[in-house]
Amino acid sequence: MNLPNKLSILRVILVPFFVAFLLLDQIPFNSLIALIIFIAASVTDAIDGKYARKHNMVTTFGKFLDPLADKVLVISAMICFVDLGLISSIPVIIIIAREFLVTSLRLVAVESGNVIAASMLGKLKTAFTMGALVIILLLESIAGFGVFPVWFSLDILYEILLWIAAALTVASGIEYVWVNRHCINVTK
Repeated sequence: MNLPNKLSILRVILVPFFVAFLLLDQIPFNSLIALIIFIAASVTDAIDGKYARKHNMVTTFGKFLDPLADKVLVISAMICFVDLGLISSIPVIIIIAREFLVTSLRLVAVESGNVIAASMLGKLKTAFTMGALVIILLLESIAGFGVFPVWFSLDILYEILLWIAAALTVASGIEYVWVNRHCINVTK
């Protein structure tokens, strides 16, 4: 097994630790530890793909595991945020629905011999969503220290970030369907 695939597996392994630290507020500095784990997992995402392409280590297993690991990490974070009452479930549902749509489209495309690569809008969506999640984790980590004025609502900021992520998600989903509409044959 090559290094990029090991990094993707590491990302999946880090998810339960991230979730545990985020949800167990009995652990001192749990949000800060969850933030560090999330950033470490996100860094593996940035490294594994670049390394695989640079060193010609792209594998079928890696093409399968890398996006799966990303989705598990991001969706786990968002579901935890809903569970903690930090965000609404609606943008999360929109984001998850788009992920199912694009994944299904990719599966249909593969059957007809087509590979759907990530678009620039899809990459922007991923980068913004990961960034938004890091910001939420960071602000939650420091919120307990009373650094924000009483009138300042983190919940509104979190909702704005997630709705922007949802809008980018919908836009990239529409783009994927439009550009790859030839892969969907409604007559069969």
